[in-house]
Amino acid sequence: METIAIFASGNGTNAEALVNYLTSVQEVSVALIATDNPQAGVLQRAERLGVPHLVFRRKEMGEVAFAQRLREDYQVTAIVLAGFLGLVPECLLATFPRRILNIHPGLLPEYGGRGMYGDRVHERVLEERCSVSGITIHLIDGEYDRGSTLCEVRLAVHSDDTVDTLAERIHRLEHTYYPIVVADYLTRPDLPPLD
Repeated sequence: METIAIFASGNGTNAEALVNYLTSVQEVSVALIATDNPQAGVLQRAERLGVPHLVFRRKEMGEVAFAQRLREDYQVTAIVLAGFLGLVPECLLATFPRRILNIHPGLLPEYGGRGMYGDRVHERVLEERCSVSGITIHLIDGEYDRGSTLCEVRLAVHSDDTVDTLAERIHRLEHTYYPIVVADYLTRPDLPPLD
């Protein structure tokens, strides 16, 4: 059984999609939703969904005690980033090797990196008159929006797209594909066990 912590910094629509989907996956459970933003809408979603939540300070993430708390208090075996804007520190990467997943609202590596998140990605895609955008689901490493790609889904950018219309279609892709990829990856027979 894999037990995940969902990290989010904002409204939490991807977190909700993950919780809703994973309730039907016997091999994966959601232990908690964690955020570094005490005002994040994801906290109300967690309460409504009946999922425990944790608010933490960003600097806590780099402390061994934080990783131990996730492992020991919540039995977390993987972390799923769902709109989490911070860089994951080495301590968590070492505690959860190849077990921290992220979704990006654009195609990587072209539309990723520090500061490239949410509407900023869509604005750049439209400014550059790209004909294609999409989502990238990947494992993370110590850099923003890097790490092995698990899944990429593309969609056409329409000539009359705005940031809002493109964002809406990207969100639909995220909500559809991210839960499936998370479940498939975490239930792979070749996934190395945690120490």
